[in-house]
Amino acid sequence: MSESQSSPSRRDVLVAAAATGAVTMIPSALYAAAGDGIRPFQVRFPDDALADLKRRIGATRWPDQETVSDDSQGVRLATMKKLAAHWQTSHDWRKIEAKLNAQPQFVTEIDGLDIHFIHVRSKHDNALPMIVTHGWPGSIIEQMKIIGPLTDPTAHGATAADAFHLVIPSLPGYGFSGKPTAPGWTPVRIAQAWAVLMQRLGYTRYVAQGGDWGNAISEIMALQQPVGLVGIHTNMAATVPADISQALAKGGPAPATLSADERKAWDQLDDFYKNGLGYAIEMNNRPQTLYGLADSPIGLAAWMLDHDIRSYRMIARSFDGQKEGLTPDDVLDNVTLYWLTNTAISSARLYWDTARVAKGGFFDVRGLQIPVAVSAFPDEIYQAPKSWAEKAYPKLIHYNRLPKGGHFAAWEQPDLFCAELRTAFRSLRA
Repeated sequence: MSESQSSPSRRDVLVAAAATGAVTMIPSALYAAAGDGIRPFQVRFPDDALADLKRRIGATRWPDQETVSDDSQGVRLATMKKLAAHWQTSHDWRKIEAKLNAQPQFVTEIDGLDIHFIHVRSKHDNALPMIVTHGWPGSIIEQMKIIGPLTDPTAHGATAADAFHLVIPSLPGYGFSGKPTAPGWTPVRIAQAWAVLMQRLGYTRYVAQGGDWGNAISEIMALQQPVGLVGIHTNMAATVPADISQALAKGGPAPATLSADERKAWDQLDDFYKNGLGYAIEMNNRPQTLYGLADSPIGLAAWMLDHDIRSYRMIARSFDGQKEGLTPDDVLDNVTLYWLTNTAISSARLYWDTARVAKGGFFDVRGLQIPVAVSAFPDEIYQAPKSWAEKAYPKLIHYNRLPKGGHFAAWEQPDLFCAELRTAFRSLRA
């Protein structure tokens, strides 16, 4: 569909993607009934964009192999060569593109920026509306596996009483949402935009869910207490007590008073702060410097794989043929989305914007006063102990330590994740 066929009121929808003919928008006559500026959305990237991607993968100039026999220097050369071979010869973007287009997708302008979102209403009248927010280096692709089980529970072994209406937005600067052209799109502003979105969709009583940036945004929504928000669920909780946070910052030994669960959390956080924060430090300070991510697909993929050590190792094992968590195609679906939308740097600016105004650490307790549910996955950056969660969230309505799963919980372990959400919010259903 050509630019002339789409709505004349559209303002810079998906700037980089539109420049390459990547976006197909349905004509305005077909979505006039949607109301309040909500426009249906479809996407199809041109064949030459996919051909250019394959060409660039094949033209990669590889570095020397790491000088150690482990991953202490970063993403290993052997892993990246396996990823490149799969990306160039086996991965099919059109499959995930078709899955995305099979979902009801929309764009609406909020606070001067176009926000893309998936909106799936359950057939069950008593369904609980929920807005689910992804993080970095994720996208709406993280949530694709949970849409069916949560919106159509009777087809997935659950009951109609467990149904959700789902709203899954793309963060500003990510995926198919607009790219901010000025600073200021922090989690505070995004949380406000999400409240506007839920109101615009007609939801007067709803819950929010998130991990990574999605947790920060959901928790800030809980602090803002917009009309209609009755509770949140997190799979990457912010529960670290102030004294523990200060002790970790000093880099010393763990306090002797920690329980076994608290000591595990300490060890995970201590390792992450000492060895795993490189990507965040760069994006906090100099996101624009990362030109290589916009120019090299392999550079982008390596950067995205190196988020946290347990996720990286799970992904590396998948390229070695082991079946657990994410598959190679899962990983490449997400990386390809970042590549085709050219959002490596626009997404990184969320770190820079937040660092300019942040008054505490990412995992510091925020003082929420509404109901909170916590699912603690063992391979998350840290598995939040129940003792910390109880202190961080005075209205804790659910806590569970899961047997498996990590940072991308909905994507890696969708069955466990969906079961958690059904249980977590039962007490909040009207």
